[in-house]
Amino acid sequence: MANGEKGASGSVLTAPDAHVNDSSPSPSSDGAKIKKWRDEGRVIKHTRTGVWDKYVEVDPDAGKILMTATAVKKYEGMLGSVPYLVRMVKDVLGIPGCKLQTFLFVGASLGTAVVPAATLWFQGQLVKMMEGAIETRTIDTHGLLLICAGRLACTLVQLVLNNTSTKAENTLNARIRRWFSQHQFSAYARLDLPTYGRTEVQSKLAASADDYFGRTVVWQTLRMMMDIVSAVAQLGAEAYVLFNALKGQRDGLLLAGVTMISETVPLLSRFEVFSVATAWAVNTRNKDYVKMCGWRKVIKHEKHRKELVAGNLAGYAASEFKAVTDRLGDDDRTWYELEWCKDAHISAWTIVRDVFAHLPQIAFTVSAFRRPANMPESLAALGLVQSAASSFAWSVYEMVSRTQGIEEQLQAVCNVYELADIPNVVPDGTVPFPENGESIESGIALEFRNVSFKYPDTDNYALRDISFRLLPGQLCVIVGSNGAGKSTILKLIVRLYDPEEGAIFIGGHDIRTLKLSDLRRAISVLFQDYTHFPLSIRDNIALGDPTGSGDDSHVRQAARLGGAESFIEKLSDGFETYLERPALEYSGGPTEGSKSLSGKPFDVTAVRDCAGMKTTTKTELSGGQMQRLAVSRTFMRSIVREEASEVGLLLFDEPSASLDPAAEHDLFDRLRELRGNKTMVFSSHRFGNLTRHADLILYMNESGIVESGSHHSLLEAEGEYARLWKLQAQAFI
Repeated sequence: MANGEKGASGSVLTAPDAHVNDSSPSPSSDGAKIKKWRDEGRVIKHTRTGVWDKYVEVDPDAGKILMTATAVKKYEGMLGSVPYLVRMVKDVLGIPGCKLQTFLFVGASLGTAVVPAATLWFQGQLVKMMEGAIETRTIDTHGLLLICAGRLACTLVQLVLNNTSTKAENTLNARIRRWFSQHQFSAYARLDLPTYGRTEVQSKLAASADDYFGRTVVWQTLRMMMDIVSAVAQLGAEAYVLFNALKGQRDGLLLAGVTMISETVPLLSRFEVFSVATAWAVNTRNKDYVKMCGWRKVIKHEKHRKELVAGNLAGYAASEFKAVTDRLGDDDRTWYELEWCKDAHISAWTIVRDVFAHLPQIAFTVSAFRRPANMPESLAALGLVQSAASSFAWSVYEMVSRTQGIEEQLQAVCNVYELADIPNVVPDGTVPFPENGESIESGIALEFRNVSFKYPDTDNYALRDISFRLLPGQLCVIVGSNGAGKSTILKLIVRLYDPEEGAIFIGGHDIRTLKLSDLRRAISVLFQDYTHFPLSIRDNIALGDPTGSGDDSHVRQAARLGGAESFIEKLSDGFETYLERPALEYSGGPTEGSKSLSGKPFDVTAVRDCAGMKTTTKTELSGGQMQRLAVSRTFMRSIVREEASEVGLLLFDEPSASLDPAAEHDLFDRLRELRGNKTMVFSSHRFGNLTRHADLILYMNESGIVESGSHHSLLEAEGEYARLWKLQAQAFI
């Protein structure tokens, strides 16, 4: 074993030449990285457990007296969240019907917190009655019945309050969830493309979307606040009652204190009070383990099933999986499994917990030896105290547990409201378009002036110094290889992004000055990386008209123009077919093909059929059919907007990529008809009939325009466009 490695379960790499096996990170890479950080004054330790490598950096301020500063910083952050908390409470109370439910919930919760103290009071009265019975040798039957009735009443009241609290909670949560979903939906929808993709925004989205079994962040926060208040109320009430019940008894308060400590310490030991903050990362680069995980995904994911079956790969996959698992042996375990299976060890907290568990018996024994005659009294007091201490300790634990997470919970509330205030990377303009009610049905002028652009978090230019100009009503076809920047030009026109350099003009206006809603209303666009929404086919097409003015006749017309109507009508649900149903379906029972004990068919199939549940929630369409749906959506927008004369620019990004030659020819004919007098920009890596009719052809390669001109002028130039045109033409000769 090399220097610096302390064994498989706790190795610490301290030198760049530490030993690792063939399927783990190379010695030079891990050791060199660790040495690099040490040279910069940071200490990172590497341990290996099985196939897993763990890297840990301990808080460099651990052990220093910074508790006050840390606490101040923590509570400053919490105080900064108070305005959002107040706003949240006001919003909740402003939801229709929530004031009464909030009053019921708060009242029932506080009542539930106080009832245990009332129960404890009756227990104290019972102890006093027992003391009197021992001294007088008589029993107060009437008082005993009252105590029993009081205990029973506490139980019934507790049941009623719990039921009231639960009903109010469910009603409140449902109304809060509806309000929250609307708030969250609007906050999500307003984010533009580059803003949505930012890491810090994704973190806020994830934190604000936290949903615990149907309980939103807002409800969780309200519940946490109420739990803390209830825990404090319960603690105060129980402590007051217990103090008054035992203050007259010899050693009563001492016994109570010892018992409280014995019950509370074991629960509080669950909190890592003295733990040190660490930054850690765990990964594995063991080739066999990674390969094993890959094969598991292959057989579990539906997207791989067709190739697995068609390629007759079942036997090969099984043998490969067996080989890697055999080589891994007992190391075929996840990191968390290894953490759970760590060998048991005796910690300081374990010793303290077990010692404190015996304190009440020790205290009782000492008290009994000191005053043997008072043993029955001490025994009754011990029963009272132990019952109260268990409830008391759990209340302390709940309160501490809740307060530990309050900072994160308040931050989640901040995220909920800050989502609506996140500024978009692409700012809105102020100039209306078109101005002065001018018509754009005859097309819109488009110009790029020395435009350069890089996608976020990339160093390479997607476009470099692009310039071209289109007059209203002209057709521009952008051709070139994949990755040349054709799609990027279209994305910049609709301002999904803004260019790094240069400017883009629409109708003579810098597009950065135009109102985004007006700009996008004047443009109809179909992207190459189109998407289909988890809605019905009808709704997918109708979304081409975001104003909602399109009716069924428009939907069918758009589907016909897009070449999708014929196959849609053949689907079982026609235009109401869902490509993938967003709602889940649940069923249970014996699997298909199962039989009863007498041999009769008995499985879940018939039940699912009666419920109208299909064997799959997806409708399989070909790539060409999916593309026709996307084209139909674009036609939908153009049809409705043409009637309203609101669309002046049509953008099509590789609309025929998945179509056969006949369908492509029909599509081009429809596009020319649809175009009318509108300006059109069309991108493709294939040359076809559309290029013959283009007013301007841009041939792009490696983020720049190589050649530009009409079809005939480019052929006469005998450049790259002409060469590729002839190559594609020869394929059909």
